[in-house]
Amino acid sequence: MRNLRVLLRSPVRRRLLIMGAQLALCALGWFTAFAVVYEFRMTPPVLGRAVETVGFLVLLRLVLLYRFQLDHGLWRHVGLQDLLRLAGATVTGSLLLPLVLAVAGRLEGIPLSVFILEGLFALLFLGSIRIVARVLHERLYARFYSNGARPGTRTFIIGAGDAGEQLLRQLLHDSRQLYDVVGLIDDDATKRGCVLHGVAVLGAVDDLRWLAAMHRVGVALIAIPSARADQLRRIIERCMDAGLQAKLLPPLQDTVTGDVHMSRFRDVQVEDLLGRDPVTLDLEGVAPEFGGQVILITGAGGSIGSELARQVVRFHPRRVILLERAESPLYFTQLDVQRANPSVDVVPVLASVTNEDRLDEIFERYRPDSVFHAAAYKHVPLLEANVVEGVWNNVIGTLRLARCAAQHATRKFVLISTDKAVNPSSILGVTKLLAERVVLELPSLRASGTDFRVVRFGNVLGSDGSVVPLFKRQLAAGGPLTVTHPEVRRYFMTIPEAVQLVLQASVLADGAGRIALLEMGTQVRIVELAEQLIRLAGLTPHMDVKIEFTGLRPGEKLEEELVAPNERALTTGLQSIRVVERNGTSGGVLAQRLRHLAQVTALRNEQVLLRTLAGLVPEYQPLGRELEALADTTAGNGHRPTRRSTPARRGPRGGRGVPLGMPMPPRPHRGPEAEP
Repeated sequence: MRNLRVLLRSPVRRRLLIMGAQLALCALGWFTAFAVVYEFRMTPPVLGRAVETVGFLVLLRLVLLYRFQLDHGLWRHVGLQDLLRLAGATVTGSLLLPLVLAVAGRLEGIPLSVFILEGLFALLFLGSIRIVARVLHERLYARFYSNGARPGTRTFIIGAGDAGEQLLRQLLHDSRQLYDVVGLIDDDATKRGCVLHGVAVLGAVDDLRWLAAMHRVGVALIAIPSARADQLRRIIERCMDAGLQAKLLPPLQDTVTGDVHMSRFRDVQVEDLLGRDPVTLDLEGVAPEFGGQVILITGAGGSIGSELARQVVRFHPRRVILLERAESPLYFTQLDVQRANPSVDVVPVLASVTNEDRLDEIFERYRPDSVFHAAAYKHVPLLEANVVEGVWNNVIGTLRLARCAAQHATRKFVLISTDKAVNPSSILGVTKLLAERVVLELPSLRASGTDFRVVRFGNVLGSDGSVVPLFKRQLAAGGPLTVTHPEVRRYFMTIPEAVQLVLQASVLADGAGRIALLEMGTQVRIVELAEQLIRLAGLTPHMDVKIEFTGLRPGEKLEEELVAPNERALTTGLQSIRVVERNGTSGGVLAQRLRHLAQVTALRNEQVLLRTLAGLVPEYQPLGRELEALADTTAGNGHRPTRRSTPARRGPRGGRGVPLGMPMPPRPHRGPEAEP
């Protein structure tokens, strides 16, 4: 064996040995054909004809083996394509050999049946040596000579279709032996009991629990790239119930070549359990919108702003301006975005959207063509405890940014909003609703040449501060996972879906002056999300990890809505996107009330500010709850910080007066914001 390995180490020697073995088998097939035709009575004349013509056969087979690229190759990986090429070479040889012998004057006395049998024997012998080489490699070498590696994890492949067959074939001759496939799982009853490459189809997905226990399996590889979201969720849930670690193959649209490799498999993510197909929007029409343009993105250090920046540079803008008030997130976002497309000029800008002087300086210097406004305070409980800052950043900041865009002739402005703006019950909701109304209803902005648009999000999975990262931190700490209420539900979308929606909404023909929203299916119960995350970790909900219900927080609703009663949703040219427009609004009244809102915000009187918000947005009614909370904290029973009813601290600074030109009331010098 050692001498054979040394011999095969040279490519030239290995190739000569392979060719010699094949030609010897071809000669054997020639003599065997004569023997069969003459019923194994090889008289001297018959044997003489076989001997004097075998040289022509060998020479012809040599040329054809070379022509069909069968003179070399890794037989241990032989597949259907190799066998088809072999069949083509043998058939061609059987047809050409009589012609060659006729030209050479050696055809006389050789029956036609000899040529037919020779072709069959050549195919049999040459095919058999390849199959034997592969079987020996898979059954002997891979198991006993692969550095003493032990058999891999006992594994099921779910899906006995084309993808499952490719995966099984790959794993069977994988010398690393990471996975030991002991069975196939498929819901197709006609495949039950069938054997594929020596591995049987054992049962259906619903049988996974007892099949996994019977065969001591620990991993399930889901090889069904065409599965719908609801089918995939059912399979994953059955895997989790059976205690199997599930890995899955991406959808067909993500598998460009159609090839199946283990490198394509990934762990199951919570996005796979939403029960709806992911929305993939065609962004071909976006490229002309951004090519050679200057793009400004606020909130660029956040999860949406940073991903938006990474996607925008794919379309080769001339410059991308990253505006962010937090230094470290801005620094790392700039590095990521610049790495994504080094040819684009990426400009990091430390600034707050509430600082109107700084905004004017930025717009005057860079003259952005498009603005994506993702900067906002968004955490419901924090804004309930910091009302003034929430209004100042989300409403006044949006107004100042939009006004700068209009004054500097920015071509397009896209505001990123939230479904909490519909019938708002929280500071976040009411401030984002007012931000929507600012950019869509103010007469001064509507009269400008800037195209103002809004995108309304659901909850974004994996974004900073969202429920999934919180659950993962709690799970890593051993639990419990905290859920506010057993029936609380939310719309969810992934970060890629959110960014695609923003980009598509920026070029949507029906989007000017309207709100774009994505079809997100049905709302998901948060407690179910928590249970699924626990199962994905291989644990049992309510047993290994507890789930605690803490009660609804101030401003929180059981369910969210996408469209308010005074709004109407319209279809667009894209099936997955609708646009919303409001009815019965008055921009002039809004402008007057925003002046008053800015004055009240500067005075920092939260009770008056809450009443002002309720006057601006009649569906928002926080006063009873807020006054009760204030009374409780005064009595020492409350859990929320005491709100100041007098302007003991100064109002936010950073601008050149109240929005729309109204003078700002006097305020002390020091305050919560330190702006350049």
